[in-house]
Amino acid sequence: MFNSKKIINKFNKEIQEVKNNNHVVKLYKKYLSKKGKITNLIKLIKNIPKKLKPKFGKKINNIKNYIKKNINILKKKYQYSKKNIYIDLSLPGRCFLTKGNMHPITKIISKIENFFYKLGFKNIQGNEIEDIYHNFDALNINKYHPSRSKKDTFWINRKKLLRTQTSCMQIRCLKYIKPPVKIITSGCVFRKDYDHTHTPMFHQLECFVIDKNINLTNLKYIINEFINYFFRKKIQKKFLPAYFPFTEPSLEIYIKFKNKKWLEILGCGLIHPKILKNSKINPKEYSGFALGMGIERLLMIKYNISDIRLLYNNNIEFLDQF
Repeated sequence: MFNSKKIINKFNKEIQEVKNNNHVVKLYKKYLSKKGKITNLIKLIKNIPKKLKPKFGKKINNIKNYIKKNINILKKKYQYSKKNIYIDLSLPGRCFLTKGNMHPITKIISKIENFFYKLGFKNIQGNEIEDIYHNFDALNINKYHPSRSKKDTFWINRKKLLRTQTSCMQIRCLKYIKPPVKIITSGCVFRKDYDHTHTPMFHQLECFVIDKNINLTNLKYIINEFINYFFRKKIQKKFLPAYFPFTEPSLEIYIKFKNKKWLEILGCGLIHPKILKNSKINPKEYSGFALGMGIERLLMIKYNISDIRLLYNNNIEFLDQF
């Protein structure tokens, strides 16, 4: 047998001599490593008579737990940098990080909203959980449209879903606000896409105007002014015919980028008469236009970002550039 008191007393004396982390490491190796004293004691168990093995094993275990507990306390007490300088844990913490900043997506949304505020637009926010009527039916999206399938849309149940576009806010706003109206709305939308240009959640900003005698000239003016404002220079633009269920006629806007390629930046058009009727507005008296843009897409074009997922990876070094 061995004298457990002697081992513990010797260990306690060695604790008093510990002054830095290197001493703690040496103490650990001496007692708890593969070649340490405790390991050597455990090896002796095989030579002990069966009757004495439980008592012998219990003693070793008690010593091991005592030493382990105290070494862990020493590890917390002595923490060192690469230069082996003592750190006093009782001192108040010091943060070497810079102050927080807005995410680039938030900055872009704010920049776009400021443009429309100067033109007299009001900002109205909506729910991210929508029903079939506001997200599809009222926007003239037919029952067989691909966006209604489970492959494209996040359905909560048969009637509720995560909204697929901010256009549904047109219907909700026009329930309570009658023409003339000038409204912008922004927020998260959800679609089942994931690659270097798509994520399941992204941001859109919708702008719509309803008044008497609104036409494509008004829409074109707003878009021209917005693009020049956003990119801080005049950019060559192209208006091409397109199809959207909630506008008629519909257009896609392209700009000529640095590499001389044409890039689509937003969709727009005159609000479909059916949308006005669904909102109990007489299409013979009033007309309007709407335009919708993907915030991340504009951000990627402006700063030449090739992968949308970089905006969501929480890499501080990347986000600090903006």
